[in-house]
Amino acid sequence: MPWIDRDSRRMGKARILVTPAAAGCGGVWADLGCGDGVFTRLLCELLQPGSHVYAVDKDPHVLRRLSRALEGWRQDVSVHPVHADFTQPLSLPPLDGLIMANSLHFVLDKKPLVARLVDMLVPGGRFIVVEYNARRGNYAVPYPLPDEGFLELAQQTGLSDPRIVARAPSSFLGEMYTGLAFRP
Repeated sequence: MPWIDRDSRRMGKARILVTPAAAGCGGVWADLGCGDGVFTRLLCELLQPGSHVYAVDKDPHVLRRLSRALEGWRQDVSVHPVHADFTQPLSLPPLDGLIMANSLHFVLDKKPLVARLVDMLVPGGRFIVVEYNARRGNYAVPYPLPDEGFLELAQQTGLSDPRIVARAPSSFLGEMYTGLAFRP
């Protein structure tokens, strides 16, 4: 079945990108703009037992599909689907980590949003971004955030120790990267 092969390839690339930033972590996490849940499912694999993942998306249909896809996955990591727009204030518990995978490129004015999200992290909490390393937007990535833009944005919003921890080729826009920074 072609969709299984496509999903396996996407999970493989996601694993390359996220493992250096989240493997072995635990606690309470959020996947903002989770879409079909590739990165939510990956967090379920990488996080310690007893962790919680809030999968946030404004599309209730993708959240229902994600809930079905998670049936039979690790039962020692709890996933909580949240129907919400991550660009608006969210009612979530304090977070040990959050990931924005292919979602921040939909936000034109990133700085106020990221500053608000940083406030949701506990001290030492991880802020992870997975994005295309592109400078020009298109229909699918309207407001790209290249790697140096992430490093600058992290510093401007009070995050500490920003760095690029992984890169992977992309047939769509050349390269993807993972940025990691911490709430002081």
